[in-house]
Amino acid sequence: MRIGIVGLGLIGGSIAKSIRKNSDHEVYGMDKDPVTLAKAKMVGAIDKELKKEDIKTLDLLILALYPKVVIPFLKDISDDISVGSIVMDTCGIKTIICEEAFPIAKEKGFIFVGGHPMAGLEFSGFDVSTTSLFEKASMILVPPPDIPIGRLEGLKDLFLNIGFSHIEISTYEKHDKIIALSSQLAHIVSSAYIKSPQAPMHRGFSAGSFHDMTRVARLNEELWSQLFYGNKENLVSEIDSLIFRLAEYSDALKDEDKEKMFSLLSEGHRQRERLE
Repeated sequence: MRIGIVGLGLIGGSIAKSIRKNSDHEVYGMDKDPVTLAKAKMVGAIDKELKKEDIKTLDLLILALYPKVVIPFLKDISDDISVGSIVMDTCGIKTIICEEAFPIAKEKGFIFVGGHPMAGLEFSGFDVSTTSLFEKASMILVPPPDIPIGRLEGLKDLFLNIGFSHIEISTYEKHDKIIALSSQLAHIVSSAYIKSPQAPMHRGFSAGSFHDMTRVARLNEELWSQLFYGNKENLVSEIDSLIFRLAEYSDALKDEDKEKMFSLLSEGHRQRERLE
C-alpha cells in the first residue's frame, strides 16, 4: 500500500516511523519545512518526498496538520485524490473537520475518515517523533456512515500493526463532547494551575502530583488554541461545570463543614474507583 503523510511533526513523524518499522508499506512524506523533510529522508522515516502529482497514486493519505489547515488543504488537492482511496486527518477535534470533509469526499469519490491518535508529548516536532509513541494508546476513528466495512477493517489493522492497542469507533459529536473533558479541560486546568504565585517555590516541596498536574501546561499554544476554539461549546460547558464543583470544596472549607468535605472527597474517591 502507498501511504502519504502530510505534516511530519510529532504525530505525522511518529506515524511515518511506525509504519516504516512495522510494515512493508511505502511511505511518502510532505512538510512545509525542508529541513524536516530532509531529516525524515535521512533517518528512513519516509521512502520518498510526497509531491502533488503523487497524490493520485496513494491508497491512503494522512493529513497530520493543524485544524485550521486541514479543510483548505483538502479542498486544494481534492481533484488529485483517486476515486476509492482513503483520506484521514489526525486532529484532536472532529466535528468542524468531518462536517466539511465528508461532503467533499462524497462529491469527489474518495473516502474521508476522521482520526485522532490518543497519544502525545509535551514537546512537538519531528525531532521528538518516535516509534514508541503509540504503545498502549487508543486510535479513534470517525468514519462516514456509508464506509465499506472492509475499508474500515483495513484501517483498524494498519493502526493496530503500528503499535496502537485499541481502536475506538465514534461519531464526531460524541468524540468532541468526551474529548472536551478527557483532554482539553486537563490542558486548561494545567495551564491555570501552574500560574499560582507559589509555583516558582515548589522545588523541595513537590512530588508526583505536582508534576502530573503541570506536565501538559508545556503545550503548543497555536495548536491548542485552535483545538479549544474548534470545540468551544463543549469545552466551556466542562470549564463551567468544574468551576461549580470546585466552589463546593471552597465553600466546605470556608464554612468549616467537615462532613461536607469528607462527603465530597469520598464521592471523588468512589468515582475514580468506578473508572478502573
